[in-house]
Amino acid sequence: MVFLKDMPEAAYERIVNQELPEYGETDCVAGPPLAERRIAIITTAGLHRREDTAFKMGVGEYRIIPDDTDMNDLIMSHISNNFDRTGFQQDLNIVFPIERLRELDKADEIGSVAAYHYAFMGATPPTDQAAVAKDLAGLLKGDNVTGVILAGV
Repeated sequence: MVFLKDMPEAAYERIVNQELPEYGETDCVAGPPLAERRIAIITTAGLHRREDTAFKMGVGEYRIIPDDTDMNDLIMSHISNNFDRTGFQQDLNIVFPIERLRELDKADEIGSVAAYHYAFMGATPPTDQAAVAKDLAGLLKGDNVTGVILAGV
């Protein structure tokens, strides 16, 4: 683990002083009880299906992972040299907790598992993600998703 205070000055400055997108205020609203929520996973691990295009540095984009995907077909094209892939190689659920989500569904702890999940490449500047985040919100609404697991890495 590297703490911000221990980073080289150039890396520290790039992270601390990066441009961030502006969002207006949004009121929080109560959602349905967890047992009634439709849940999707959003990961920043740079995951995608083998046939999908690999992630590229600095491009704001995401990949769609249908829930019926063979999870052994997922690969990681995360760009960062500092990103440790060991956990992913040992257990997909470290970066994409699909089995845990399905267990919650089977135990009736959640309402249902979404038809689609989404992956971003986490080393992308936030300003490059702003437009696609709005697009993704529309897809989540279209799938009647009422809750997400944010699996940041």
